Amino acid sequence: MNELPLRYGMNPHQKPARVYVREGELPIRVRNGAPGYINLLDALNGWQLVRELKATVGLPAAASFKHVSPAGAAVGLPLSNTLRQAYFVADVELSPLATAYARARGADRVSSYGDWVALSDPLDVSTAELLRREVSDGVIAPGYEPEALEIVSRKKNGSYVAVEIDASFEAPSTEGREIFGVSFEQPRNDFAVSDALFENIVTSNRELTAEAKRDLAVATIALKYTQSNSVCLAIDGQVIGLGAGQQSRIHCTRLAAGKADAWWLRQHPRVRELKFRRGLNRSDRDNAIDLFLSDERTAFEDQLLARTLDGPAEPLAPQARRVWLDGRAGVSLSSDAFFPFRDNIDRAARSGVKYILQAGGALRDEDLVRAADSYGMVMVLSGVRLFHH
Repeated sequence: MNELPLRYGMNPHQKPARVYVREGELPIRVRNGAPGYINLLDALNGWQLVRELKATVGLPAAASFKHVSPAGAAVGLPLSNTLRQAYFVADVELSPLATAYARARGADRVSSYGDWVALSDPLDVSTAELLRREVSDGVIAPGYEPEALEIVSRKKNGSYVAVEIDASFEAPSTEGREIFGVSFEQPRNDFAVSDALFENIVTSNRELTAEAKRDLAVATIALKYTQSNSVCLAIDGQVIGLGAGQQSRIHCTRLAAGKADAWWLRQHPRVRELKFRRGLNRSDRDNAIDLFLSDERTAFEDQLLARTLDGPAEPLAPQARRVWLDGRAGVSLSSDAFFPFRDNIDRAARSGVKYILQAGGALRDEDLVRAADSYGMVMVLSGVRLFHH
């Protein structure tokens, strides 16, 4: 089969729509449901991301995609008890693949609502049970255990989309697209993360640990499939904050670091001890936590929060928030292009960033090195730009 009809294109009024290949057969087949145009954009970007993560790190990988950028991505490192509680998976046994997805979903659970899931390995029962509990639109994987496929096929009244991809498929060396009747063509972005990427350390601190290299690799591979401009923070083999599609680099950094702060605050004992009203679903709990952590709640929002909680919950005082945030360290940050000003370094420092990988080549590179040195950071200039549009 070289063509697959879609429900509609980017928007419901864009009909008819299809995906197809000019030569050979499509590398995907639908195992359940009917994918849409954006579904497959997320699926194919997500598959490339998790395939590269597994090839680079050597562990099962997962990504949670929304609107052609990852809300989270991770490899299957074991979870602490604190993270199991924060990710709402304290009650289940997790396979390495399920652990990778729990991490990917846990990076930004509010943004992951209604996500598209990409998996590096065949969908197993453990991961399918996680998907069954979450609000999600579909999954792409290189295979499906029969029981796992049966579990996800029951989601959304049977309409949950499951797509299988041929893991051996390699895309042509050139790629093209058409915009407003004009055709574009370029070599496919086949840049791969390797140890050579980390050689040009320009700071006084040159102690780049194996864990930091792994996390910088995770962040950099995630950026390769994120709408630019973009900045990504990672730790412990997972994305914890991603700022995508911003026009200025500092806004990328602020957005990524703000999400990383929220990820860390979700692990605060006061948050983990919140008592929710009986029967409240997972998505409403995520929204309630997000509202609880907001430092600018209105009286109306206080009322909304009160309806979800079983008892009062005083907000975290600014000083308590700062003390908790200052307890985080060892975060890695990657940028899809150079940092033009040191304000990015200053903002990253407030979110526990210790390791930075960026392209370099800015007029103020020396200012950025001095800024990184003032915080004791390790900064690597990669010489590689990874824009994605």
